[in-house]
Amino acid sequence: MRISTILYSLLSLLFVSNALGQTASTSTTSKPPRPRLVVGLVLDQMRWDYLYRYADRFSDKGGFRRMLSEGNSCEQTLIPYTPTVTACGHSAVYTGTVPAINGITGNAWWDSQLQRTVYCTEDKAVSTVGSSSSQGKMSPKNMLVTSIADELRVATNFQAKVIGVAIKDRGAILPAGHSANGAYWYDNSTGNWITSSYYTKELPAWVLRFNERKIPDSFYALGWNLLYPAATYKASTADNKLYENKIFGDSFPYDLKKYIGKDYGKINTTAMGNDMTFAMAKEALLGESLGRDEVTDMLAISFSSPDYIGHSFGPNSVEAEDAMLRMDLALGQFFDILDRQVGKGLYTVFLTADHGAAHVPEFNQENKLPGGRVFMGKIIDRLNVDLEKMYRLKKLIVSDDNYQLHLNHPQLDSAGIRADDVIAWLQKEMMKEAGIDRAFSIKELNTVPLPTTIRKMLNNGYHPNRSGDLQIILKPGYIDAYGTTGTTHGLWNPYDSHIPLLWYGWGIKKGITQREVYMTDIAPTLAALLRIQMPSGNIGTVIAEVLK
Repeated sequence: MRISTILYSLLSLLFVSNALGQTASTSTTSKPPRPRLVVGLVLDQMRWDYLYRYADRFSDKGGFRRMLSEGNSCEQTLIPYTPTVTACGHSAVYTGTVPAINGITGNAWWDSQLQRTVYCTEDKAVSTVGSSSSQGKMSPKNMLVTSIADELRVATNFQAKVIGVAIKDRGAILPAGHSANGAYWYDNSTGNWITSSYYTKELPAWVLRFNERKIPDSFYALGWNLLYPAATYKASTADNKLYENKIFGDSFPYDLKKYIGKDYGKINTTAMGNDMTFAMAKEALLGESLGRDEVTDMLAISFSSPDYIGHSFGPNSVEAEDAMLRMDLALGQFFDILDRQVGKGLYTVFLTADHGAAHVPEFNQENKLPGGRVFMGKIIDRLNVDLEKMYRLKKLIVSDDNYQLHLNHPQLDSAGIRADDVIAWLQKEMMKEAGIDRAFSIKELNTVPLPTTIRKMLNNGYHPNRSGDLQIILKPGYIDAYGTTGTTHGLWNPYDSHIPLLWYGWGIKKGITQREVYMTDIAPTLAALLRIQMPSGNIGTVIAEVLK
């Protein structure tokens, strides 16, 4: 009886041991399925309608038709906040939240605690790596939440690699998040790609090799010529409009040889800026061996040149059209590289924009459409002069960042002047301007008569320490202008807030999604795809229709 009891106990232990072994074995072979690589593509200032305005001109070998035919297009993707500008857009895409939570309330903002203007990615505690300029003194420290890239790093115990690439520092840094392996941007004072000591003490060898190629000078030598015969650009205005910036001359072709070795900033405003970004992204893909093992990596690429081109020439220009047609071909070639290096069907891509753009006001006017320019800088200068006469205090308006006026509260408090009285006077003065539709105290945001959509967008853009005192809303078609050429963006209107959103590759269901979704839905959708936690400030929801 005793022997039987002992034998039974031994057999029981053996069974438990085998069971535990099977459980452990099963746990190591049942990791959640994920793509090898996630590629995020943000086209800075890509209006949604570009997808269809140029649809008949996109190539069968290009990227847009491939994404539209084999992937999923969210046709009604909107930005749920204002201001609709670059830093806010890149942050919202990757954090799944709005400026009210992530703290990125503009490309720059007046900080009420520091009493100065703060650039979105500035960091005085770090130094430039890759040049002697100050353009590398940047980091993501001003972003108050995690990004989806951060969550991927955490979910893989920091085995996943995350790299950000963009001409603009904010286009590389904010998407890559706080824990990125690297973020690289373009130093237009040297023509080199740089980073900051936040990420590394020295540039990787692959970046040094890339800089040695002097790609900007190579593109300058070629010049910017039209991809197709000039007569075929029927989706654009004439090539020589007075309201276009004459940065390179009157019309195509543009001879850029004079900039070789001298002006490395001009390439930003050409289609070749996109090609240079693609080339840098390819080197990052290869140099960092992204997507080459079972741990999912992320490559966040932002294309800054469409924004430079749009600001200078407008969304209806030949320059904008040619840049998009070239982008289409380059995108197709990049997909071919991903197919070879990572494996067809083993990576996931999303493509979106950080914002759109308004038509050039003079384009509107010549076509009998509403629109005009509001020279806010000149208005503020005049109002400060008037306020000085009234209160004997200089520069009471310290900033007009992000369509808001910020007052010098320490000065007002010292003088015993009620800020509400100044705001009320400014409101009346602002409403006298032809292009201003609304002006009201931000304290009254939730009581003044406003459509629900606009009120929600303004609330989503408000952060206590980084927002102003008086909100300005321009009339549709009007822009805050610094000159008499080109255009801009930043408002609630569909031309600024309706953006493309395309999905393609691993885990993506082919089709079209017509319901209204938001920029902030991108990050949680990626989280669902990857089976990882949403970013720490996420308020978006999963777009279930795009997932298999």
